[in-house]
Amino acid sequence: MDFHRFYETWYEQLHHQIHHLTKFPRPPTTDDDHHQLTQVVDKTMSHFSEFYRVKSLAANQDVLSIFSARWSTTLERSLHWIAGWRPTTAFHLIYTESSILFESRILDILHGIRTGDLGDLSPAQFTRVSELQCETVQQENAITDQLSEWQACKFYIFCFSLHFCSKKQDEASELIGGSCGDLDKKIGRLVQIVEKADELRLRTLKAVVELLTPQQAVEFLIAAAQLHFGIHRWGLNHDRERAGK
Repeated sequence: MDFHRFYETWYEQLHHQIHHLTKFPRPPTTDDDHHQLTQVVDKTMSHFSEFYRVKSLAANQDVLSIFSARWSTTLERSLHWIAGWRPTTAFHLIYTESSILFESRILDILHGIRTGDLGDLSPAQFTRVSELQCETVQQENAITDQLSEWQACKFYIFCFSLHFCSKKQDEASELIGGSCGDLDKKIGRLVQIVEKADELRLRTLKAVVELLTPQQAVEFLIAAAQLHFGIHRWGLNHDRERAGK
């Protein structure tokens, strides 16, 4: 499976979907508007679900390639947590967007005019965001600990890259103090860790979208995608500059 090629197609489709999201009227003024917003949010979430489904298949075939995230720029990889974005980033994004919108529309809010956007989160929504953030931090830490327990990671990556040539295989086994069966188990364990990290990413994204109204969910998904696009473009420019030196 060529995950890099899949990612390029998926990324281009995400651009189209986010552009589509920006065209919808906000706030929705009719039941039909509300229904359409819900549909486009569901479609975008399905797009993210498909990404992690295919990524899981690719990880089971070549987890080291997925872990190294070659489809990303150097800048993006420097920001990665276990081959992807850190789940708690979603909460930082909500707080940031909420603060910006609140400040820009504070006069309306003070006059009791409901904006219905991310700057107009209810106390119950803020409480749920805080609860989810605490839960996600705990789960992030647990997965990070599991990765830390994946002993002598660099040795295993090196050994795996030898493609099990008979002589080198013996050297690899001697280096790690075990058999190739032990090496297979270690690689399998890394697959599980990457999949757990991706499951947490998708679960967090779904939980955040579910606690928001359709209008707020659209604004959140647009903000998240724009952050993704911006970092990717910056990373591409940086890599081009380095290659030109």
